[in-house]
Amino acid sequence: MDAGAIASLMQHPIESALLVLDRDGMPLAANPAAQALGLQASAARYAPVLRDLRELLADGRLQAVACSLPGPQRRLDGWLRAVRAPEGGVLAYTLGIPDPEDSGRWQVALDSAGHGLWDWDIAANRIFRSESWLAMLGYTADDVPDANLESALALVHPDDIERVRAAVRAHLEGHSPMYAGEHRVRHADGSWRWVRDSGRVVSWSADGRPLRMVGTHTAIDAQKQLEGELRKQQALLEEIQRLAAMVPWSWDPETDTGWWPDDLYRLTGHPRQEGDSARAWLRRMPRPAASALRRAWRRMRRDGQPVQFDLVLDGPQGEPLQVLAWARPELDAGGHIVRVLGQLQDVTGQRRADALLRWRTELLDRVSSLGHIGGCEIEPVSRRVQWTEECYRIHGMPHGPLTLDDALSLYTRDSREAFEGALRRLAAGGAPEQLELCFYRHSGQRVWVQVMVEMDRREGMVPRLVALYRDITRERETSERIELLSHYDLLTGLPNRFLLRAQTEEAILASHDRAGSGLALLLLDLDGFKGINDSFGHAAGDAMLKAAAGRMHHALGSGELFGRLGGDEFLVVMRGPADPAMAEDLARRLIAVLAEPLAFGSEQLKVGASVGIALLGRDGRAFDDLLRAAHAALHAAREQGRNSCQLHNEDIQRHARRRLEIEHSLRGALEREEFSLVYQPQVSLRDGQAPGVEALLRWHRPAGACHPGEFIPVAEQCGEIVRLGDWVIAQACRQAVAWHAAGLDFGRIAVNVSGVQLRDRGFAERVVTLCQRAGWPPGRLELELTESALIVDSDSLRHCFSVFERHGVQLAVDDFGTGFSNLQYLNRFPVQRLKIDRSFVTDMLRDANAGEVTQAIIHLGHALGMRVVAEGVETLEEQAQLARWGCDEIQGYLYTRPLPPRELAQWLRQLSIEPMSGAWIPGLAGRNL
Repeated sequence: MDAGAIASLMQHPIESALLVLDRDGMPLAANPAAQALGLQASAARYAPVLRDLRELLADGRLQAVACSLPGPQRRLDGWLRAVRAPEGGVLAYTLGIPDPEDSGRWQVALDSAGHGLWDWDIAANRIFRSESWLAMLGYTADDVPDANLESALALVHPDDIERVRAAVRAHLEGHSPMYAGEHRVRHADGSWRWVRDSGRVVSWSADGRPLRMVGTHTAIDAQKQLEGELRKQQALLEEIQRLAAMVPWSWDPETDTGWWPDDLYRLTGHPRQEGDSARAWLRRMPRPAASALRRAWRRMRRDGQPVQFDLVLDGPQGEPLQVLAWARPELDAGGHIVRVLGQLQDVTGQRRADALLRWRTELLDRVSSLGHIGGCEIEPVSRRVQWTEECYRIHGMPHGPLTLDDALSLYTRDSREAFEGALRRLAAGGAPEQLELCFYRHSGQRVWVQVMVEMDRREGMVPRLVALYRDITRERETSERIELLSHYDLLTGLPNRFLLRAQTEEAILASHDRAGSGLALLLLDLDGFKGINDSFGHAAGDAMLKAAAGRMHHALGSGELFGRLGGDEFLVVMRGPADPAMAEDLARRLIAVLAEPLAFGSEQLKVGASVGIALLGRDGRAFDDLLRAAHAALHAAREQGRNSCQLHNEDIQRHARRRLEIEHSLRGALEREEFSLVYQPQVSLRDGQAPGVEALLRWHRPAGACHPGEFIPVAEQCGEIVRLGDWVIAQACRQAVAWHAAGLDFGRIAVNVSGVQLRDRGFAERVVTLCQRAGWPPGRLELELTESALIVDSDSLRHCFSVFERHGVQLAVDDFGTGFSNLQYLNRFPVQRLKIDRSFVTDMLRDANAGEVTQAIIHLGHALGMRVVAEGVETLEEQAQLARWGCDEIQGYLYTRPLPPRELAQWLRQLSIEPMSGAWIPGLAGRNL
């Protein structure tokens, strides 16, 4: 191609950097601005990468596509456009970089000639145009006072207006990410000017309707003129290039006559004959070649497009002659072929050489593929590289021209520096080197390779660098996985318990060696994490753990050690002065960052955090001592409620020892028969009868008394509550059967049940079985549950209540109003009775708020069809007030304290003789207080 003809066109005075590319994306010419940026080299290097963009333009659906190339100091953003022949085929491409000096300074670009800004208020249908937009088309603000969409479209050329409308509509309806196109706009002088128009919606209403759209006009009239000239020159130059230095021919299909040069006869070995026709040439050709020529003619006549095809002819000596043929039709106004221009090229030697080279390359590739070894040759001066097939596969790159810099751009900085250092040493005469290098494929996959590189100084050849690559990713990943499994938590990537212990012990030793140094250990536990796992599944739990790890990592400084001990427990080691205030401040920061909810699907998951703090020296001098102290402090923090932290102290230590002592004593206490039940009646305010008796557990501990409020939580934590709860239900049912056999009149036997029991598999079925074994009807058993046991709706809980409802087992909510009072669970589960907590009853006569809450609970229970029981009633005034509010039953010291079975039997007998009618009965009460 005549580059001089194109270069002359590049002198057109435009400010943009402009580059002309051939159909393969290789640069043909560049204007001064493009040359100053070195745009030719970048375009040549990235020509294979930009092939997809050229194909998008080639099919004619797009006028221009956005294109970016690396510049000398930054990325260069521009537009790639196709230059087409009159019949529509692509002749060349142009790459324009507007404002190459500083494309980021948009305000300067908008104020400069050829660029303008518009802002469309869609709801009001008003368009604002910048002064540069008006100046670009010779208008003033007074010339276009009615600036709306229709007035804007009135300035567009009639042939372009529908295309503009469709593009705007497609963007507003969400079918395209932005509005972009090229069209003609009427200048103030009446002429038409080409502009590139682009914009996008920047504001939407709450229901998703576009409200505002902003965009720019860019003047491209000069570029359009340049493209027209370039199209003419390119068509002429391509025609000359196609016919030069080859065997040309032409043929008139109408008369079947042609122009066949002497070179064609010499090439084929046939004597020249005047008046040769295409049919005569077909008769001389072998049958496969004649068939290929006919197919090419039919395709050309059908499509009216140039064709290229291969022919195998008989050479002058009878040897096979491989010919590459081109043919281009010339069409009349009606689209009929009036002449065919063509050329032939003898590629026999080239095809043989290519076949030999291909065979050798395939053989080498097969050998290297079997051994998974890639080969590479590097020219030291030009730094061009040649890769084998396996080398391309290892690097995950497509075939194409490549330089060493292109290849090394994939590698990490350390690996690039190591490879460049090895090349320098080899160039200086060094011995071959073996390296282990790391790079990332374009897909993001990390790859490790073992590289053997040496300088080949063979006589008669230019020195070159030879490298062999072997993929060792699997070996490295296996090694790293072993390291990861040993020292890191797989879910969060944080150090695990073993690595944390080693790191903390090193920090403890370092603090001992440095005067004034200290260390604080913070043990953090996520509050409510188990509920997330139970309610939303382990995927949600894992997401919460990852989010918690990330948030804490960002909140910590570089001096702290941080890792996951397991489950939902994390450990932070604060190195530095062992200042309790600093440790507490860090704990509160961590609690704060964990308080933010996490979006999981359509749910917002939220947890709290409790933190226990231990200080080196004050709470221990070894890792295990500090961890033990932090665990005790964490337990104390949990008892305070969510989102709290606690420093370890002596009281916490004593409390921890006490809990441990209780836990040890609980083991085997049931077998040692240390437990008993006492019973407290529930009295009806309507008729004075006892509709229920509550069984209460007592522990006769040899080491001293232990209140249920102290040992029940420990039993729940260590799991003893399941066995203990089954014993309580069985014992209470047997006692109820004995009272019933003695003729004592009472309604139901009530037993307290823990949330741990409800979650135990088969609990509901065991309850029914225990009733049946004792001979007590399940319908006369009442299970008293805490609100916290009901707050988490789960399949196991629903199964329990389904079994209870089927067998008539009654349910009551104990201590109502002190937990997560929520109408939802009252509606979800078959609860028959609410028990007002004693704290409200105690305060209701002297605290108006407590009285209002008590009254509200009574009304709520009745509204839901439940009976209401008040606990802790001790005075006649309390009983009278509860009766006025409509409370159904009361329970408390007003009638009796909890009694052993024999004493309660006497109380029930006395009740049958002197029934209570809701008034105070001094004699009965006095005997039992």
